[in-house]
Amino acid sequence: MNDRQVLFSSVKFAPQQAGKLLDLHRHEAGWEWMSFFVHRAQPGEVFQTGTDNEEAVFVLLGGTCTADWGKGKQQLGKRKDVFDGLPYTLYLPAQGAVSFAAESMCEIAECRVPTEARLEPRLLTPNDVVSTLRGGGNASRQIVDVITPSFPADKLMVIEVYTPAGNWSSYPPHKHDTHNPPAEVDLDEIYYYRIAKPGGFALQHLYSGEDTDGRTVKARNGDVVLVHGGYHTVVAGPGYDVYYLNFLAGSSRTLAVHEDLQQTWIRSAWGSPDPRLPLVR
Repeated sequence: MNDRQVLFSSVKFAPQQAGKLLDLHRHEAGWEWMSFFVHRAQPGEVFQTGTDNEEAVFVLLGGTCTADWGKGKQQLGKRKDVFDGLPYTLYLPAQGAVSFAAESMCEIAECRVPTEARLEPRLLTPNDVVSTLRGGGNASRQIVDVITPSFPADKLMVIEVYTPAGNWSSYPPHKHDTHNPPAEVDLDEIYYYRIAKPGGFALQHLYSGEDTDGRTVKARNGDVVLVHGGYHTVVAGPGYDVYYLNFLAGSSRTLAVHEDLQQTWIRSAWGSPDPRLPLVR
């Protein structure tokens, strides 16, 4: 497997800890496109940043805050954590600036990519995202489309995925490492994990056509995995509902993927969607 498919562990989640939980700049991590950060702010703390020649997306993982990106202060947030509802998300184009002032303990995931495009900032509320169910049987999961290819951004796309305990996700295994539109495009993808209960985990398997054994990583609460190439799939540990936040960017702004043809037969054997879904509303 490519050595840029790496598992990075976050710091331990101390209840009163503030600051950056994750700080992965693309140059330091050896990634081509995306820089990824997770911030935590206590009530009354302010987090400010600008984008220069990048576009950025800020997903409110939990808590409430006010934000000002040049259009006056607006209140963001409703869910206490990712298992408590749908997200507020801010898209900030190049040459933008934003200030977040935490009202409760607040966690924000931030992803950036370089761009020369001059676009407009936009706030997405829970009413703006689209939640659907995908798969069937023990490959059922909930997909929340946050920033889709039709959204007026330059490169970034964003998805939240909820996988019930014991279920498979990102299945059948698929890849997006070859620029061959419209069938497939070359996209790097971030998986940022949260687990509903302490002690839980997910397993993520990554492999290529030549290396069918591949590599399996154990992702715990707060871990992040970059998928740079090859097929990939995820399974949630029994007893532990799993959330992951996907950021994608690459050769084209589309979600065209190539599935592992040896595994697509499973669609004909899928049963009804898992009755535990949706996990969030």
